[in-house]
Amino acid sequence: MPVPEKIRRRKINLTIAEDIIDQAKAMNLNASEAAEAGLRLAIARQQAALWREQSRTAIAQHNARIAAQGVLLTPEWARED
Repeated sequence: MPVPEKIRRRKINLTIAEDIIDQAKAMNLNASEAAEAGLRLAIARQQAALWREQSRTAIAQHNARIAAQGVLLTPEWARED
């Protein structure tokens, strides 16, 4: 995923398993870009997990209402008329 050029960068130190960094270098991968992509993915997954946890009650209530009363609108493709 390309990242806009204007994003400020910060130098940090990382400790990465030797076999992983050796493979990355052998494949001419940019370790900084790969680490950033991995962090972006980990952040997105964590945000999704947090949303699911925070929304658990509302989702359960919504599902209970659907089970008891059905959907509010039936899509045209699902109608049997």
